[in-house]
Amino acid sequence: MAFTLSSVIIDAADIEPESAFWHQLLGGSIHRTPTHHFIQAPSLPVIVIQLASGQVAPAWPDGTSQQMHLDFTVEDLADADRTASAAGAVRLQPATDVTEKSGSRVYASPAGHPFCLRAA
Repeated sequence: MAFTLSSVIIDAADIEPESAFWHQLLGGSIHRTPTHHFIQAPSLPVIVIQLASGQVAPAWPDGTSQQMHLDFTVEDLADADRTASAAGAVRLQPATDVTEKSGSRVYASPAGHPFCLRAA
């Protein structure tokens, strides 16, 4: 039996800034309902931002569990770093050189969900 990942669901107490962030970062299209925002970006499963009024951002890496973690492979790490920062990402771990062609950068979305950008 084959499995296909059709969507990733991300909880957020305020879905508008969270979905705007992921849409700006990943591109594609967005469809909004009062409780869910669906982002369809090229070559990815649907990213669903789900209203969860009690969602609290994880305090990772120095506190509670990450709850989830997304990794994205990018061709140009420095360009992806600029795009993520412009979209509202917060860097969780410092990087000495964002133009480095290897390694990864760890960020949080506006709702505090960690994700990495990794060099291809």
